[in-house]
Amino acid sequence: MTQARPLSLITGASAGIGSAFARALAARGHDVVLTARRTDRLEALAADLRASHGVNATVLTNDLAEPNAVEQLCQTLDQHGLKVDWLINNAGYGVPGRFDQNDWATHADFLRVLVTAPTELAWRLIRGMRERGYGRIVNVASLAGHVPGSAGHTLYAASKAYMIKFSQSLALENQALGIHVCALCPGFTRSEFHDVTGTRPLVSKMPDFMWQSAEDVVQEGIDAAERGDAVHVTGRFNRTVKSMFKLMPDKLALRMSARQSHRYRAQE
Repeated sequence: MTQARPLSLITGASAGIGSAFARALAARGHDVVLTARRTDRLEALAADLRASHGVNATVLTNDLAEPNAVEQLCQTLDQHGLKVDWLINNAGYGVPGRFDQNDWATHADFLRVLVTAPTELAWRLIRGMRERGYGRIVNVASLAGHVPGSAGHTLYAASKAYMIKFSQSLALENQALGIHVCALCPGFTRSEFHDVTGTRPLVSKMPDFMWQSAEDVVQEGIDAAERGDAVHVTGRFNRTVKSMFKLMPDKLALRMSARQSHRYRAQE
């Protein structure tokens, strides 16, 4: 099977930033592979993309919390002769509450989805990109990976900090081969993320200037990946926050995080 158009694989494509990535890349003429757990949403999105942009949209329902999910996903891609040019590692969620209040199985699933799965996907797909001399990998991280950790959602910032450092190293290893790797770091984004984590009542009190649309985040991400930026923080406000914390002494930054995190993290 010969691909006439670039192919993008988007994880967590059923809503929010993932869905926005699928729409933006399809509008650029990319065929897309959409993966997430909710088949009905993926099928509806795929049908819309086919009708709106005339691209091929393949749905592969998948739960990245399953230990063999990435291997099975990549085997399916191989069986269909699908060669991924753009990998969007977007799937993610938050686990609200204090670390010891959740069972280990909950934390293990979280780490597989937000750390192990995107790392394995990059490992499995970058080889083909290197052979073809072209590729783009966008690892959706977060502003949370640049600022001190907070009480509640204990593993979230840690997982995003990992994705930032991983992206930097992978970018350096492959920049001379036509492959760009970018850690995309949005702040507060209008999506269902906060509904799923149960923090909507908290974050709804945040002022409007702190928020971005998923579409704006995605456009910045695509532009940053094309430029070859290893890390990109979206939005002027978020970049200011990152710079501010970078200049602060660690103790002061942690105290500020402790005072503010109750505004957006479910801690109990």
